Amino acid sequence: MNFSSPPTSACSCLSWRASSISSLHLGFQFNNSVGFSISSPTRKFSRTPRFKVSCSSSDPLLVKAARGEPVNRPPAWMMRQAGRYMAVYRKLAEKYPSFRERSETTDLIVEISLQPWEAFHPDGVIIFSDILTPLPAFGVPFDIEEVRGPVIQTPIRSEEGLKALHSIELEKLHFVGESLRILRHEVNGHAAVLGFVGAPWTIATYIVEGGTTRTYTNIKSMCHTAPHVLRALLSHLTQTIADYIVFQVESGAHCVQIFDSWGGQLPPSMWDCWSKPYIEEIVCMVRNKCPETPLVLYINGNGGLLERMKGTGVDVIGLDWTVDMADGRNRLGSGISVQGNVDPAYLFSPLPALTDEIQRVVRCAGPRGHILNLGHGVLVGTPEEAVAHFFDVARSLKFNTPLQDHASEEQELVV
Repeated sequence: MNFSSPPTSACSCLSWRASSISSLHLGFQFNNSVGFSISSPTRKFSRTPRFKVSCSSSDPLLVKAARGEPVNRPPAWMMRQAGRYMAVYRKLAEKYPSFRERSETTDLIVEISLQPWEAFHPDGVIIFSDILTPLPAFGVPFDIEEVRGPVIQTPIRSEEGLKALHSIELEKLHFVGESLRILRHEVNGHAAVLGFVGAPWTIATYIVEGGTTRTYTNIKSMCHTAPHVLRALLSHLTQTIADYIVFQVESGAHCVQIFDSWGGQLPPSMWDCWSKPYIEEIVCMVRNKCPETPLVLYINGNGGLLERMKGTGVDVIGLDWTVDMADGRNRLGSGISVQGNVDPAYLFSPLPALTDEIQRVVRCAGPRGHILNLGHGVLVGTPEEAVAHFFDVARSLKFNTPLQDHASEEQELVV
């Protein structure tokens, strides 16, 4: 069973491909500075050497599990494993109070990314960054305010607003490439280096709403009042994000996670129309450049979308904690890997309860194609002792024998 190849239909469902967007279609003119063609721009990677991606027996455990290859235990990492719950991070944040500075300075990115690696030795080291980090590199400046969070002063809700967009200038994201290269060297094959991006719908939500929102009224109304503008924005983001993923892979990322954080706020039928096709297109474009790189898709509140998520062609589906792992496994089948999905609140429970829950999740997921993780990010205030225990338990688990499929879900775990 091939866990790397996307379905043949993954690139065939878009009737309005980004390359078909034209001044005639949208009713206004584009010039070269606007850059609405999604043909690949000339990428500049001069500051970070390209990594050649290929399957190898020496691949990190997480990469093998993502591809569905036999492993002797489930690899483990945590979303938001670097952050405010760690005392060492809080101390550094006092010295560098600006999140933008911490997430856009190579030395700080590397230091923060390695903090959980040095403390807990997870099987994945994810770069300390943000899904909004690439926005200024393609024409969308933003600020982060103490109370409001990310703020985009000029939301894009019209044809005129689209003119500010241009092809992504990857040299402006050199700190991402440099950090990935250094992280790859630092972990030295003992863990997978993870990159990540936001999905087009989720990034568009910030750009249209002007920041965070609880109602999503502007972007949801655009689906009906200005669908051509929203499609143009999503199409531009699709090419931009695909280029950014390839940049991360060629800079050293073993695996890349796509966060469609706000995709779960859409009814399934609307997700089919306004999110899924763009993710499919990204998967297609990345597959052409980096066919061996596993791609993970995570949506918060994804219980109603699991089968649809599988149809995007990614290698791994991240389950949030509201989905029972056994039910998720049954719905997705054995042809795709899964990630998750311990409730982050379990890290506040007595350690024996946390141990039981980790073992339950691993048993339900089966002995192949599972990456142990939380069902969401680490919560602020989480005891570091519990995080350490999580990874200790993960390392203590052993599968008796590598299986060729998921037929024996009841295989005994050796602790």
